[in-house]
Amino acid sequence: MPVSDQSFRTDDDGGPRFILMEQYTMAAPEPTDLPITASMNGAPRVTRDGRPMQEATPQEWSAVFEEISAEGFEHVELSDGWITPAELTPERRAELRAVIADAGLALPSLHIQRVSVIEPGRGERNLAYGHASIDVAAEFGARTYNTGLHRPLLPAQQQALWFWTAQGPVDPVDDRDAWDLAVRRIRELGEHAGSVGMDLSLELYEDTYLGTADSAVRFVQDVGLDNVGLNPDVGNLIRLHRPVEDWRELYATTLPYANYWHAKNYQRDEADDGTWFSAIPATARDGIIDYREVIALAISLGYRGAIVCEHYGGDVLSVSAENASYFRRMIHSAITRLPDDVDRA
Repeated sequence: MPVSDQSFRTDDDGGPRFILMEQYTMAAPEPTDLPITASMNGAPRVTRDGRPMQEATPQEWSAVFEEISAEGFEHVELSDGWITPAELTPERRAELRAVIADAGLALPSLHIQRVSVIEPGRGERNLAYGHASIDVAAEFGARTYNTGLHRPLLPAQQQALWFWTAQGPVDPVDDRDAWDLAVRRIRELGEHAGSVGMDLSLELYEDTYLGTADSAVRFVQDVGLDNVGLNPDVGNLIRLHRPVEDWRELYATTLPYANYWHAKNYQRDEADDGTWFSAIPATARDGIIDYREVIALAISLGYRGAIVCEHYGGDVLSVSAENASYFRRMIHSAITRLPDDVDRA
């Protein structure tokens, strides 16, 4: 449930800004409360000789994590877009854990993507995979299992320069049975995660039941578990080449329910008459989302989870490292701007 309220006002130039209305009763965050985490978006999917990373040697895995560590990261999000840990043998999982630790990296989360529990023809199989992945995440010491309701990319998306410019799968609108099935299955996964001391986070994603701010909040409320919250990955929505919700409103609605956070940014332009839209990846600082304001809002609302640096295109790891430095400055700025009555001990 939300821990405070906020509203929007208008600046002198007509632009909206945040007015925070909450009572600041929580303690100021410690640096370890908001681990800045590398995603594996830009990590190589195959070895130099073309084998999938699932079949790589520990030495080949090590090279990937050592490079992440060399960019200044101390935390990394393990993703099944890079490797499927639930399908490794126990011995191979032990090797992977050792490699991550030897690189000086902690693992706050396991990110499982495009395995919707209501995907037609695969929902039950995806649910079983989710349970297996939660067990592996707990084995790795992760505190968050991040997933969503988005499905595999369609052929047109796979062929596009940027996959989000092509239409993807759509959850059935106004289908109460499908909604209820999704809620039941996510609740089942959430109960499993809770039983092993983990949170479950649900990622905002277009054309799913987590595709708008109001729908995502309603979905989490229907699941009704304290350890199930939202991953307010607003970047997934503001990059679309179509009309989208204002990023300020998306964050204002979803951040009170956030327990994990994918953060990325895009430059966006659009015609006033709605005839065209454009969005391309940008650094966290240079995109349309003002992360200085959003991080301040998140901290004031009590958010203390991971902030995962995501990016698409180019040297993903270098951009992510620059974003990490920027986020650290914004966290420091937000903490120093908290009112004096916040406990800073």
